Amino acid sequence: MFRTVESQLSHQAVTAELKAEFLQYDFEQLRTFCVLVLGVSIALWFLFDLVVSFEGGQGFTFKSIFLLALLCGLVACVPLIRKAQHFYVLNLIYVSVYCLSARLVIDGVPVDLQPLWLTLTASSVVFLASVLPHNNYSYFSVQALTWGLLNPFVGGIPVLELKGTLILFYVLFLGAITAYTFVRLSDGKLHNYLMAKLLIEQAYVDTLTQIPNRRAFMTRTTARLETAVPGQRRYLAMVDIDYFKKINDSFGHDIGDVVLQRVAANIGAEVSEFEFARLGGEEFGIYLWDMTPDDAQQRMEKLLRTVRETPTDHPATISIGLARLDDGATLNQALIKADQALYDSKHDGRNRCTYVE
Repeated sequence: MFRTVESQLSHQAVTAELKAEFLQYDFEQLRTFCVLVLGVSIALWFLFDLVVSFEGGQGFTFKSIFLLALLCGLVACVPLIRKAQHFYVLNLIYVSVYCLSARLVIDGVPVDLQPLWLTLTASSVVFLASVLPHNNYSYFSVQALTWGLLNPFVGGIPVLELKGTLILFYVLFLGAITAYTFVRLSDGKLHNYLMAKLLIEQAYVDTLTQIPNRRAFMTRTTARLETAVPGQRRYLAMVDIDYFKKINDSFGHDIGDVVLQRVAANIGAEVSEFEFARLGGEEFGIYLWDMTPDDAQQRMEKLLRTVRETPTDHPATISIGLARLDDGATLNQALIKADQALYDSKHDGRNRCTYVE
């Protein structure tokens, strides 16, 4: 089963919309983790600033307090952000401020030690960025920005000398390994997200008609019933295709499948704002709310006409049982009530809607 799903997934194109949906989900799941990582980075910078400032005799200046407050303010904005794209922008601003503030602190250490501290600080920023939610453009922008602002060769250290060569190889190696790790982890998370999405769709979407199945209908409708406002007018409709067995016997199951798909499409077009599903066989369920009994019946009459009048080589009609739900009614009670109304529609000649209070 797992291999079958993986095979299906390998043939599925990852559209820009699907990638954006994953990136948004990834950010929402890691929002608290982002605050933690950025908070740890501030703590590291603060400790480093204290050591350099007091050991170097500079003291903890107003500039340090301002930068610390600015970094904390940016982190405080993370829980307020709702879109992943906005987080990417804020993260770039945070990295810019962090690197500039780190550069100011590193200027206080002895000159011969500055390339080492610049390299270590940039490495820490790049590594922490690799575990945060990013798209490719955002992450590689952070890489470029970090190494640009914390470039260990700005002080004129010769690249061809041993010290410069070692730092260069370290920078290239770390940049490459973190970039590779980020890309591989991102691809893996995207694959798992798509796998989960496909499995959920298979569990809650009817394969033939591509509308919600019974499991989805029962889950969603039960949740709506449990959270319904007392006094809210609610209705459950049971829909059945008339003489469906005769259609299958006369034209074959392939034509029967086409009829099912057409009726499902008609239902989806007419009641898209409500809950609806294929319950099994030729039966469909519809849950409606916030309308008068007359409005509910008119919607069902319109559905009857749509199914009846849709141009097709194999016409069909439907029967509908529409029941109003009392406060506190369970879904099973509603199904029994609507099913009885459906029985009355079939008994009275089909191609009609029967409403019961």
